[in-house]
Amino acid sequence: MQNKFKNKYRISSTRLQTWDYSNNGAYFITICTQNREHFFGNIQNGIMQLSEIGKLAEQYWMEIPNHFSFIELGNFVVMPNHVHGILIINKIDNPILSSTESVETRQCLVSTIKSNTTIGSSRFQNQGKNTISSIVGSYKSIVTKMSRQIHSDFGWQSRFHDHIIRNSKSFNNIQNYIFDNPLNWKSDKFY
Repeated sequence: MQNKFKNKYRISSTRLQTWDYSNNGAYFITICTQNREHFFGNIQNGIMQLSEIGKLAEQYWMEIPNHFSFIELGNFVVMPNHVHGILIINKIDNPILSSTESVETRQCLVSTIKSNTTIGSSRFQNQGKNTISSIVGSYKSIVTKMSRQIHSDFGWQSRFHDHIIRNSKSFNNIQNYIFDNPLNWKSDKFY
């Protein structure tokens, strides 16, 4: 299929192709609204004033660990047109999969054998179960469903930004960035 269309319609993944996004770790996530429209409220005197949709975005983020028991939340903030948050995957028994371990694929729910190829290239756009993509996708889905009852034009950008947090210094810097984001709104690239 890839040769047939010569990659003309394929959008490259923004995910790190050598990383398994179901691995234990901390992930800094940014999700923007469609066209960066200000659905979530506004900032007054450095304090985020949530709209009704903004309250939904906050509520459903806080509920993520109720649906994914292996998730812990770091700092999180709803901004006028985006959300920032840290998701921490903490699976008790999460050994790194060997190159021949079988895994389930989401679409066909059958076991397949992982090869020694690059992790991202073997996904075939399949986000898999219990990955950062599936968690963010579930979050975006419920926020969209409930928000469209309030504003029928609500939507997200199709992608989201992630950053794998690799050490405690980076984790603390990102936690502080998220906490201070409303104070720094006028200098934010999403302003």
